[in-house]
Amino acid sequence: MAHHPDSGTLTVVRQDVSLGAARDLEFGLELLARARNGSIGPTLRLYRPAPTVAFGQRDTRLPGFGAAAQACRDNGFEPLVRRAGGRAAAYHQGTLVVDHIEPDVDAIAGSKSRFGYFGELFADALRMVGVNAAVGEIPGEYCPGEFSVHGTAATDGSRIKLVGTAQRVVAGGWLFSSVIVVEDSAPIRKVLTDSYAALGLDWDPATAGAADDLVPGLTVEAVTDALLETYAGHATLASAPFGGLGA
Repeated sequence: MAHHPDSGTLTVVRQDVSLGAARDLEFGLELLARARNGSIGPTLRLYRPAPTVAFGQRDTRLPGFGAAAQACRDNGFEPLVRRAGGRAAAYHQGTLVVDHIEPDVDAIAGSKSRFGYFGELFADALRMVGVNAAVGEIPGEYCPGEFSVHGTAATDGSRIKLVGTAQRVVAGGWLFSSVIVVEDSAPIRKVLTDSYAALGLDWDPATAGAADDLVPGLTVEAVTDALLETYAGHATLASAPFGGLGA
């Protein structure tokens, strides 16, 4: 049986200020190392990131990578390379990053099922705030993934990607990191359009959007509240101050 967050207490840590694009990404991996050596238990870290484009390892091997990184800077986004797979994904203050870290002796065993599990959890949270959300890749999406969460517009049935997920699994623990795009999709669409063009990757810019494109007025705060309410159905939540993690 895959180990899911249905067991025990999950400590929720809300990080109010970005530590900077690179440090934020790095800190998730540090928490994973701490979970693995037993110094922290199951932890959920929530934060709104600085404007970042996280490239996958494969992207760096494309001839247009240098131009793509420059396109990010020109758009006010910091280009970074993440250790997980996938293609470039963009996020900023209007998005919510959710890092779920757990110590797990059998971390590798549940890695595949975790994608489906968390996809459904995020889709549930978005449905709670009025988004017609479902799990599954949509044609032409950026950073394609079988368990992306997308939303469907009531007007014309068009679909946009709303949540991208990535996972880092090590012996003794896992980090499941998700980005929910809630507000202000235009800069994200623009930086992805410019960087994917530089990389020579084909995609459909109409698949980039935010939850507030589907539910006008929706905020990151409202989605955060819905997410925690959804999580509370799976685990006992306890809050802890971010400062206690010693970032």
